[in-house]
Amino acid sequence: MTSERGWANSALLIANPQAGTRDRRRLDEVVDHCARLVPQLDVVHTEYPGHAEERAAKAAESVTDALIVLGGDGTTREAASGLARSGVEPPRRPAMLNLPFGTGNSFYREIWADSPWRQVLDRALTGARPRLRHVDMAHIREIDALALLGAGSGMVADVLERAHGMFDVQGRDRYQRAVAELLGAYTPYEGRVSVDGEVVHEGAVTLVNVGGGRYRAGRFQLLPHSVIDDGLLDVCVVGGETGVAELAGLTQDGSHLGRPGVVYARGTRIVIERTDGRPLSFEHDGELRTSEASGYTIDVLPGVLPVLAPAAREPGR
Repeated sequence: MTSERGWANSALLIANPQAGTRDRRRLDEVVDHCARLVPQLDVVHTEYPGHAEERAAKAAESVTDALIVLGGDGTTREAASGLARSGVEPPRRPAMLNLPFGTGNSFYREIWADSPWRQVLDRALTGARPRLRHVDMAHIREIDALALLGAGSGMVADVLERAHGMFDVQGRDRYQRAVAELLGAYTPYEGRVSVDGEVVHEGAVTLVNVGGGRYRAGRFQLLPHSVIDDGLLDVCVVGGETGVAELAGLTQDGSHLGRPGVVYARGTRIVIERTDGRPLSFEHDGELRTSEASGYTIDVLPGVLPVLAPAAREPGR
């Protein structure tokens, strides 16, 4: 039965106290606000990598109505993976809502367009059940991992590595600084990218981004035409022709598309390879992967994640 406060009788809030700004007071504010909206609220603070995935999977197997994730894109991806791997069919999975507590917060921006988190909670949890979007995810075969926003190689992964540990810079400016530091010394690698069995690029590669969402690091629109629930993966390949120094500015508004050496395509399976035999720098949802692999295969998982979203006419579509 629907409660007087809204459609959700029960919710699990997964909070990563180590994400982003690490502001414990803000975490407590979110918990208090959620407790006023949902009669039964359970709160879990993540303690180790994979903890959010474990608890999300358990929530999917229970009678939990909503899964609220307070953390960055990495924590959000873990929780989404737990729902997707739970074995519970999508119509019976809890509806997920993520709140911005990380560095880039790209998925939050993708859904809610940076609306204030209190407003988002009120719109998502009070009154009648809001719109659901059944979001696609992706499976990375070689490491058996799921991606929510996307995956990337080359400069995308190297920026993440450079940004790691820059805790003196807050939020999305951390990635901006990492890009600036990397520009002067970046060297493209030799690679190949295939979409559904067809080679779309071979040669020098500055970066590859596969997704998923339009935004990476909360600020860069590497995939400006991507739709998160269309059953397809978008891929953007930037070859060696486009100058690295201008790339950061171009990707902030999507104007890199159409530039020399830039390829944009869609499909259900993307293969990224490094052709010189060396390990490929690779990341997914902001998590670096260090291995000896020289290539990765990424397959779409259509509509596996139910996400609370604003009405189609509102920002965030």
